[in-house]
Amino acid sequence: MLKDKIAVVTGASRGIGRTIALELASKGATVVASARNEELLNQLVAEISAAGGKALAVVGDVARTEDADRLIEAAMSAYGRVDILVNNAGITRDGLLLRMRDEDWDAVLDTNLKGAFVLTRAVAKVMTKQRSGRIINISSVVGEMGNAGQANYCASKAGLIGLTKSNARELSKRNITVNAITPGFISTEMTDELPEKVRAELLAQIPLARFGEAADIAHAVVFLAADQSSYITGQVLGINGGMYM
Repeated sequence: MLKDKIAVVTGASRGIGRTIALELASKGATVVASARNEELLNQLVAEISAAGGKALAVVGDVARTEDADRLIEAAMSAYGRVDILVNNAGITRDGLLLRMRDEDWDAVLDTNLKGAFVLTRAVAKVMTKQRSGRIINISSVVGEMGNAGQANYCASKAGLIGLTKSNARELSKRNITVNAITPGFISTEMTDELPEKVRAELLAQIPLARFGEAADIAHAVVFLAADQSSYITGQVLGINGGMYM
């Protein structure tokens, strides 16, 4: 399905990003995986290789422009092209608006939004020459509906939706599609540790009455990266169990 495609995935060391990287590799893509944790990245690459796939680890922090540029340079140096970029890297620094520190705002916006901008700018130079490419931004349902105590995170994820739409219009003439996915509550180590009362309150907001799985997001990424989605661009795909419609 994605044979011979080169896919760059950020935030790939754990959670949704790791599952995305594994799923892309299972469909034939060569994965250039990036994150700050070298040990976890190497474990991911080893797992992909053991399954017969191909992967390269590039340690870096997308909040640093030089690291983001170096990631695309590493992919080009190793493989000569980039077909897919998945902007997944994200952090949280939650806090009520009146108590939120400037540094917490800046850290979240730099990683979640500026990082995606810098990487998209770098990869767009490659993809425009190729006259093809897929850019997939992992936003969040709270970027659409808001969430108390997450002004910085919600702003960054809402900004990612705007960035998606703008870049889709700008890059479409070069056969580059740009789309966003907005996950809802996904089962992770964090949600597994929530008190039962909190879990019940969250589930009450979800019509399907369950949390999603990281694989739900990864499957959507594969679809948006594949040839079957070539007429889809500038779209926001909500995967949230009906929590936001």
